[in-house]
Amino acid sequence: MKRFSAPCHTPAKLSNSVHHQLNMYALAASAMGVGMLAQPADARIVYTQAHVKIAPNQQIPLDLNHDGIADFIFKDTFSTTSASFYRAGVLSILPAQTNEAWGYVNNIGGHYASALAAGIRVGANGKFSAGSRSLAYGGQEGTSIICEGKWSDVRNRYLGLKFVIGGRIHFGWARLNVTCNVAQQGRTDAVLTGYAYETVPNKPIVTGKRRGPDVVPDDAATLGHLALGASQISGSRRNEAAAGR
Repeated sequence: MKRFSAPCHTPAKLSNSVHHQLNMYALAASAMGVGMLAQPADARIVYTQAHVKIAPNQQIPLDLNHDGIADFIFKDTFSTTSASFYRAGVLSILPAQTNEAWGYVNNIGGHYASALAAGIRVGANGKFSAGSRSLAYGGQEGTSIICEGKWSDVRNRYLGLKFVIGGRIHFGWARLNVTCNVAQQGRTDAVLTGYAYETVPNKPIVTGKRRGPDVVPDDAATLGHLALGASQISGSRRNEAAAGR
């Protein structure tokens, strides 16, 4: 438990082949209403730069491979009980279908997502399990404000992700900044700043790694972010990190 006191990417020059890929993407996006990220057939890591805010009482889908299907959903809830002057905000990740997030169970049985540092290998030996996982919890009761979870007030930490494409397992990561907002009575806010996945089935990916053989340039990848944003749904420390906590 922690108590608080008040507290560009430069565009690359695109080749003719990449321009062609972007044109194909635009056609697909306009035809389907959902963005699909163009990528070379022999790509390894596909990285998408993002700046997606996850605010209280919102659900944000994460489509790692841009196939129009949400692989995970970020859910941020914020509730108030006026009788006891109690407010609480919870940020969680909900895997879709049989997908899983890297996490742990705390000493009272709570299921939490691990806040991994950069450079962690995400693969078959990762600490994955099914079901939703909490990232951070913020709350206020009277004048006491708390924030709990490994994601409480962190920047550039990573979720380890395991998901299925066409019946085969793939690994990926998502990078977030998370804030427990004292000025807003303990609500929890987050920003998704990027995500990536490995196109080769069962091949591990390293958190923070954005490049692989023939990877799509970031400029093209940002279109995937636009597609994610369009499908947004509004609704109701190093050692620990290396150990998967």
